[in-house]
Parts: sequence; structure tokens; C-alpha cells
Amino acid sequence: MLKGGALPADGWSMHSLSVITDRRPLTWRLLRAGPVFAVLLWTLAQGPVVQPTEAVAVHPAATVDGKGLRALFGSENRVIRTRERVIAVTFNAAWNDAGLDNILGELARRRAPATFFLTGDFADRYPAVVRKIAAAGHGLGNHSFSHPYFKDLTEAGRQREVVAADRALRAAGAGGRAVTPFFRFPYGETSPAHIREVNALGFADIEFTTDTNGWKGTEGGMTVDRAVDRALDALRPGAVLQMHIGASQGRTEVIDAQALPRILKALDARGYRVIDLRTLLTPRTPARA
Repeated sequence: MLKGGALPADGWSMHSLSVITDRRPLTWRLLRAGPVFAVLLWTLAQGPVVQPTEAVAVHPAATVDGKGLRALFGSENRVIRTRERVIAVTFNAAWNDAGLDNILGELARRRAPATFFLTGDFADRYPAVVRKIAAAGHGLGNHSFSHPYFKDLTEAGRQREVVAADRALRAAGAGGRAVTPFFRFPYGETSPAHIREVNALGFADIEFTTDTNGWKGTEGGMTVDRAVDRALDALRPGAVLQMHIGASQGRTEVIDAQALPRILKALDARGYRVIDLRTLLTPRTPARA
């Protein structure tokens, strides 16, 4: 669940002050200085806020802690901490974009926002796709550069994966508010230590309540019915749904693209609203008595 996380002890230590005399590039120095400067860097990099297109309805969720990005630190964030009947829809991309047009079309028809977690390798191969997602008003999250098992990498290697993916997303031309300070671990494998590393780079880890498993395809025993059932069985206030926009091993059938219309229709019928994860970045102002 979402829970507040205190800044690391060295957030304002002498290590932070060392950036003054460090001769390395400013971006690297700010990232090394801890999450406070990293969040500032992310904010400045966004430029003017670009509002989502009319296809995307953005409504803030009533988060319990209300602290914005730093409230997401220290947790793998598999559920949005809220009492409202809301759900976040997310998609991963590392293979191809076989189902993207159908997915974007259905999201637009339902006026539903989504966050797309892309690998840097995918962004390098499909820059036009990155721009298309951003132009539709959706958020872009970081899914590492090459989708490795993080436990098999050194700390420096893990940092390179995160930073390289962020650089690739920005190089693809997605501007404004699209690129988010959200990271999702490959294979959903997290650890407290790895989460702290990601937080220190200025990213909140956003995982998922359930995966439809549509990515397995019919060869893996999945069907559209099963994907829909998995999504609805996990339904609860603040659930985070994970799907995929492409297919592996040269396949073109994307079960999640076929399941999405039924999932969104069922969410609406059950009184759930799809929210934009980016609303969690701005603390909600308490209502006056």
C-alpha cells in the first residue's frame, strides 16, 4: 500500500553540499545529491504543464497521506491508498506496439487516462510511438532500459538502467508533463534496497495490484475472458491494473487490447472511475471547514 517515506538520512548531508565543487555534469550532480534535488530537477525539466487532451479525464484521488511524490517513496506502491472507488490503468511495453492503436482508441472513447511504462530500448526503437502516447495525453513511466533482472546487476548497473531509460524517453520527443518520475521494476521484482536506490534517483516505484496476464497469449493458456476475470477479481478502491501493449516472440495477437473494452465497461458498471497516476504528484489541498 502507499505509505509515506522519510527522506534518506543523507538527503541534506555534506554529500549533498559536495555538488557545489563537483565538476561532473549538473544533472548527475543533482541526482547524486539525493531525492530532494532530484525531484527539483524533474520539476524544472517539465517546463510548462501540458494539460491532457479531451480524450483523458483527470480527476484527483483522495489519497490519505496527501504528500505528493515523496509520500510514495519507501514503498512498492501496489495499491493507491484511497477510500474512493477509483482504479489506475497501466500498460508495459518492451516488445512491440502491436495493440497500441486499439488501446489508445478505446481509452479515448472511454475518456480514460493511463500510464505507459516503457523500456528505454522500446523508446529508442519506437520514438514515434512514445510521442503518440504523450500526444494522447497519457503519462510515461520508466521500466528500465533493457528489462533485466535487477538482482543480477550491481548498484551502478541498476542506476544506469534507470537513468538511461529516462534519457531515452526524453530523447524520443515526449514533452511537457508526459514523462513522469515513476519507475516500475522489470518482472515486478522489488526489494527494499532497490526501491531506496530508485527513490534516491528521484523516482517513485509504482507496481501493480494485479496483472491480467494477457501477455502470455493463447500459447500460454490465456484468453480474453481470463484476462477480464483477473482484472475484475482484483477490483478494489485504489487498485492498479497492469497490462501490456505488445506481444512477445513475433506474435501479433494482443489479448490485453481485446480485453480492455470489456474491462473499462465493467469498471463503469461497478461505479469505478479510472484516474491518472500523475494526480498523486500534487498534494491535495484539505477542504476548509
